[in-house]
Amino acid sequence: MSKSSGHKAVKVSVKPFSEAVKFHGHVCPGLILGYRVAARAMKELASMRSSDEEIIAIVENDTCAVDAIQVVTGCSIGKGNLIYRDLGKQAYTFAKRETGKAVRISINPDFEMKDVDPVFYELRGKVLFGEPTDEERAEVARRSGQVFKKILDLPDEKLLIVKRVSIEIPEHAHLFTSLKCAECGELVAEHRARVKDGKIVCIPCAGEYSRGW
Repeated sequence: MSKSSGHKAVKVSVKPFSEAVKFHGHVCPGLILGYRVAARAMKELASMRSSDEEIIAIVENDTCAVDAIQVVTGCSIGKGNLIYRDLGKQAYTFAKRETGKAVRISINPDFEMKDVDPVFYELRGKVLFGEPTDEERAEVARRSGQVFKKILDLPDEKLLIVKRVSIEIPEHAHLFTSLKCAECGELVAEHRARVKDGKIVCIPCAGEYSRGW
């Protein structure tokens, strides 16, 4: 008789892309990329959506992709399990506290949206940053649905680079006492408070002091 491992198999259920669109407000390439990254991460970690801090997401940019990651994984700033690192990279690391399993997923540098539809790529750039005609705007709108669907349906190996990694699991989020700033009167978390002229103040009221390093 075989012994049970003690772990129940987890049926991975990923929220539909429409939920990410509803949260974000519109469809765009960045949202699609974030959705694809998050969906693959959930499968790699064999995890349900995080209701508390079961999953950790470390994101290295503040693009539209992060909204999709929040929707799919359940990670958020408020829970303390969405960690933002301002590196400007299209790379994301996910970990599961229970198992310690972690995966880093980045966008394949060989993937270029212009390869999906060169005309759409050129016109969309003009719509975003140039002076498009009404006809060009209409053409972008006409092509967008098909282009976005193609990106959603691309095989993972063409879109993503997936690596198993080892990371130090961040500690759980802490709850801190709130203190009243002696100058503005607003509350500030104890660990972020400063002392100015012997009084507890918030960071803005404390002011800055720098010697250039």
